[in-house]
Amino acid sequence: RRVISEDTSLAPMDATADKEKPLSAGLLPGETVVKEGKAAILFPSANEVFYNPVQEFNRDLTCAVITEFARDLLAQRGVKVVVPGEKERVLVSLSEETNEDDAQTEEKNGAESPAVTATVGEKCERGLRVLEGLAASGLRSVRFALEVPGLQSVTANDFSTKAAALIARNAQYNGVSHLLEASCRDASMLMYEMRGKKERFDVIDLDPYGSPASFLDAAVQAVSEGGLLCVTCTDMAVMAGNSGETCYSKYGSVSIKAKYCHEMALRIILHSLDQRAGVYQRYIQPLLSVSVDFYIRVFVRVFTGQATVKNSASKQALVYNCVGCGSFHLQRMGRRTSNGKHMKYSPAAGPPVGPECEHCGQRHQLGGPIWAEPIYDLAFVQKVLSAVSGNPSRFGTSKRIEGMLSMVTEELEDVPLYYTMDSLSSTIHCSTPPLLQFKSALLHAGHRVSLSHACKNAIKTDAPPAAIWDIMRCWEKANPVKREKLSETSPAFKILSTEPSLEACFTVREDANPQSRKRHLTRFQENPQAFWGPKARAKAGGGIATNLQDKRKKCQNKRKNQITDSSEVKNFHCKKFRQVSSPRGSCAAIASNCVYFRQKDSTEKIYSASHKKKDTWHLYMSHSSSLFTALPKQCLSIKQSGWLSDVSMPFGFLPDETSVAGTLLLIHCSSC
Repeated sequence: RRVISEDTSLAPMDATADKEKPLSAGLLPGETVVKEGKAAILFPSANEVFYNPVQEFNRDLTCAVITEFARDLLAQRGVKVVVPGEKERVLVSLSEETNEDDAQTEEKNGAESPAVTATVGEKCERGLRVLEGLAASGLRSVRFALEVPGLQSVTANDFSTKAAALIARNAQYNGVSHLLEASCRDASMLMYEMRGKKERFDVIDLDPYGSPASFLDAAVQAVSEGGLLCVTCTDMAVMAGNSGETCYSKYGSVSIKAKYCHEMALRIILHSLDQRAGVYQRYIQPLLSVSVDFYIRVFVRVFTGQATVKNSASKQALVYNCVGCGSFHLQRMGRRTSNGKHMKYSPAAGPPVGPECEHCGQRHQLGGPIWAEPIYDLAFVQKVLSAVSGNPSRFGTSKRIEGMLSMVTEELEDVPLYYTMDSLSSTIHCSTPPLLQFKSALLHAGHRVSLSHACKNAIKTDAPPAAIWDIMRCWEKANPVKREKLSETSPAFKILSTEPSLEACFTVREDANPQSRKRHLTRFQENPQAFWGPKARAKAGGGIATNLQDKRKKCQNKRKNQITDSSEVKNFHCKKFRQVSSPRGSCAAIASNCVYFRQKDSTEKIYSASHKKKDTWHLYMSHSSSLFTALPKQCLSIKQSGWLSDVSMPFGFLPDETSVAGTLLLIHCSSC
């Protein structure tokens, strides 16, 4: 075992690495040592190699998942995995009596137990071949070599020559050069070259900066039969609905800006993986899919089978989302029916909704297609959860992993997407019902319900939207809203105009509160640190790490730090002034008389102007005692008369000639 020293000395990680001590002891100028898990990484101070400490949870979870995957896969190859600090697993029978058949089965299993053991840090000839396509500093790969048992080799690849050189130094510094190999290649080309059945990797990990879309086609081909594919997506703005057209170009699915956008993002990447794998007669089996912080992470196994690939169409679905009340319906892309030993495939019937929403009368948005099957394997997640909770000292984020996986196991695996309590209550403008009372009302009505790990106040249920709105109507009767203030065209008015078809019972049930909530597990942690989101992209020249926070303060939060000094205000004209031609004439000919010009004048000040439809309103500060001398003689926008057609004064009075000075005049041009 390799133990990281508590002091700040740069001693090697292992006694067997004495030969590597001269290299590791001499740090380059500006380098620091970053410790995470059992790894200690040499890291440059400049942003030449990407590193985000907040994603320690991501790396811890990956090590836990790969360990359990290796345990299951290597058991078939006759290898037993040994994890440091893990107690021997004992199967306990709940029955008081043990029959002879069970005893004989245990003896048989004990006789056939694997004779070969695999420990961490040692090369296993029957072990897994791991590829990290975008390794950056190599921290993840080094942790694999130090913390995951049963590995044959780890290939840490990065296209940057500086990153590849740093990976080699880190492997030598941690004493894992016999397991870890640094590579400086294009990740896609490397995976394309390893498509042969004997050359494929058992585990491929892709954690790019942004979208992994360009690597997915090569990844589904380079992973072995039944191998593990780990993918991270940090382009959540695209996958959460801000750019649906961009999401379609990258993942073949249109994202929707809805409350369930984070789970929909998980199902979009799973759809994209399954679609690309289907081209090569392969299909995916999700083991675990989580939405964490600012990214999503999926773990899937890839298999080959022409007959099973035919089921792919029936696993995908389109989403009809109401823009008024947020109700959604899923439309499967295909349908399969079992006919004895044969399976019959046919197009799906639809659509499931009418031209307008039956609850609020608004239109529907169309999103997808998305993965409509379960996004995790319950048995596998329980194995990972049992291993992490039984050995909490193994990872620094064990508490959060335990809370997150506990919530995943409690979710309804066959119910896609979810509602949120705040969106339901805001739709009808009523107070938000307590979470447990709303869950209890659904349980009393005979429906299944659970929480979701992707959103704190989410509700996953198999109840139709009609039942959900009936419960909300019953809640509104007990907590009424002011109906007279509701517009007749609003979703709230139409929903509340219908009487509920059931009498909701809000008495709290015992099974409404899940175990993860009762045990107060760490489910949704607070922000770990300031500026904890996605870090800046690594640059070849580096040199931006020192002033990164200053750059953020300059470019963000502009409304919080408004410019008050007039010397800092721009003195050039606006975009309209720079336009050579406009539909109503040349704006450039106005020069300093432009109503948007910010340079101050000695005779009169132009404060603001706003365009509403086709009318132009100008706000002037008069510096003259005469009303007519204070008013301009023509419109500055089109240089025509018409200013005096409508004059309105503040507070609704018409001042005399002596009170005009210093008064704000709202002047309307009837021409433009």
